[in-house]
Amino acid sequence: MHNKSAFPARTILLSTVAAVLLSFMSGCASVVISNLTPSTLPENPSAIYTFTLRATPKLNTIVKGTMNPQIVVDGQTFAMKKSSIGEDLYEFDYQLPAGRQEMNYYFIVDYEIESSVKNVSSQAFTELQHTSLVHRYVISLESTRGPIGSSISLVGRGFNPQDVVCFDGTPVRTVYNSQSSLNFFVPAMASGQTYRVTLTNAQGSSPVGTFRIDPTSVTVSPGSLTLKTGETQMLTFTIPAPAAVGGTLLDVTTNIPESVIMPEVLIPQGQSSVSIPVKGGRDGNGKLFIKGYSNADITVAVTVSSH
Repeated sequence: MHNKSAFPARTILLSTVAAVLLSFMSGCASVVISNLTPSTLPENPSAIYTFTLRATPKLNTIVKGTMNPQIVVDGQTFAMKKSSIGEDLYEFDYQLPAGRQEMNYYFIVDYEIESSVKNVSSQAFTELQHTSLVHRYVISLESTRGPIGSSISLVGRGFNPQDVVCFDGTPVRTVYNSQSSLNFFVPAMASGQTYRVTLTNAQGSSPVGTFRIDPTSVTVSPGSLTLKTGETQMLTFTIPAPAAVGGTLLDVTTNIPESVIMPEVLIPQGQSSVSIPVKGGRDGNGKLFIKGYSNADITVAVTVSSH
């Protein structure tokens, strides 16, 4: 009788031990944890930052309703709430103490696995995670394509007058408006191509996105200038369509800078042409160059003489 009764008891014990071992061995595999919190978070005035976790059960033996995600931030444990934006998503809003710029944290998910004897408690967790605040970031690039000379806006936070927009690492004309806004002019680079755009200053570079330069054309009249020193003539630049907000800046250069005195060529928004005064300086014989347009590089012959 004693031996017969010991067998069921031993079976129950072994089943329980097996279930416990199974829970430890399959804990991480039973629930897949994905950290959806970015490694950098844009600073905000309320200093409240949202941590997001996806906890996906992978076994149908997990007891429904026992999933209990938590977050441990700086040694403190907080319960996470189900998110309204998707299944298996959980969120927690954390108010960062004043003066802090970084946070270390990890996630824990407690749950139970069904057993023929007794439900077995189990746990999955992540490695230590890290996130930090950024004081300068771009919220949006006004447009992702446009012709040479177009003025494009960046909206964000933390801009300063030293910020420069770059196309594939090449600095372009950048205009600082405020801490939350700046503009750049599409450079005279090869059209029909897409360029990587970054925002750069002494602290480093931040990715902005990509920008495609579309082909366009420009005409200049007259096609040549003959000036006496001190004399002024008008040069008219025309584009196919009215300039957008911010105007269109044409990249005009010369190989006789001491002979040609002229302002930058900016076609005002809503207009398709502008006339620019060109004044003769020292004696010289050279050209004006307008590069990057689909009707090939344009040149205007210039002769300046003191006689």
